[in-house]
Amino acid sequence: MPIKILFLMMLIIFQFISVTKAEVPLKAAFVRDHQLWMREGDHEVQLTTNKYVYSPDWSYDGRFIAYIDGDEKGEKSQLWIYDTMKKENYKPYPMIETSLFQWSPVANELAYLSGWVLNVTKTKDGRPYGFENVSLGVSEFEWFPDGKEFIVSTQSGRLPTGWEPIKLYQIPKNMNLNESKPKLLYSIPINENKLFAVTIGNFKWSHDGKWVSFLGTPTPSWAMDSNPLCVLSSDGKVFKDIGRMLGFSDWFKWAPQANQLAYISGEGRFFVKNKVTKIADIEVATKQVEYTPKGFVDLDLEWMSPSKVIVARSKENKAWKEGPTPTMFTSLYQIDLSSNAQKQITFPKDKELDINPQVVGSYLTWVRKQDRTYMGDVWVKDDKQKEANIWINDVEYGPVIYKNNRE
Repeated sequence: MPIKILFLMMLIIFQFISVTKAEVPLKAAFVRDHQLWMREGDHEVQLTTNKYVYSPDWSYDGRFIAYIDGDEKGEKSQLWIYDTMKKENYKPYPMIETSLFQWSPVANELAYLSGWVLNVTKTKDGRPYGFENVSLGVSEFEWFPDGKEFIVSTQSGRLPTGWEPIKLYQIPKNMNLNESKPKLLYSIPINENKLFAVTIGNFKWSHDGKWVSFLGTPTPSWAMDSNPLCVLSSDGKVFKDIGRMLGFSDWFKWAPQANQLAYISGEGRFFVKNKVTKIADIEVATKQVEYTPKGFVDLDLEWMSPSKVIVARSKENKAWKEGPTPTMFTSLYQIDLSSNAQKQITFPKDKELDINPQVVGSYLTWVRKQDRTYMGDVWVKDDKQKEANIWINDVEYGPVIYKNNRE
């Protein structure tokens, strides 16, 4: 009898362990040794060889991964697609040089900028292939949430009378270079003493599609220290200048269920001080609340839930004045907006830092790396589990985790 009981207990434990491993549903594209890889659950596979991959991104249904094949000198930037169904890499056209592409939020269509020309892919045999011209004179762009139109920006130029306004247009994806179809959404006046930018980009829509946020980029030296963060209503009637920050797209994000914009505020190119998390309530006279305690800096953020925000936080280093830029050894902290309580949730060892928090469902992932190293490991934790585990070893930067937007 005792042997039977022991056998049953071992069987139950084995089944529990198997189920626990199988319950990790995350799927990610990442770069290791300059090659594209894919990880699904506990299985990973290398997808490219002899390339120099960066900027991988998932199609809306997770079948395709678009990426750039470049080189170390930055002289090459060709658009490729990996088809996970047919398990092959292909070019959507014999030669597409681009550094900015975006998948449609509702279909397997890929829009990209080549020079100043915005194009969108056609479809052949169920795959993005070929292209159609959409519009000339585009500086940056993003799809509207319905996948039928784009918001595009122009670039400001220096005139004898001052800087030209930056204009934002709403254009249909089937515009086909018809210059009568664009609708002017807003014209942003440029002033070096108030709001200064040469280009506008990094467009992000609020959860309900009523607002779009974007980041301005001034002249190169200026942009290293200060970039304007702004929002515009989808009808172009309300424009708001939110604040100043560094030019990192991951440093501003919309709440999952409210028109609140979290961002890391602060000017100055060095991370040692003056980098604080703020949340702007866009529809309440742009009320802003600051959450970073005195003596600390926040250097990345992510929404965990409608009432919780994750930040990568380190102590300030105001003592540094010159020499090599010091590493800011960040750990992840959770901010509870309903109670204002804050707590540390990751504990890297000495000379380690935690960066790039990402949330998918109940899972939180981040990259942990050693000081001055190029590669890091991706850690994952389910909010139902106490312990975190390494999910992916040796990534060059944060993985791109597939989020099923159709759910």
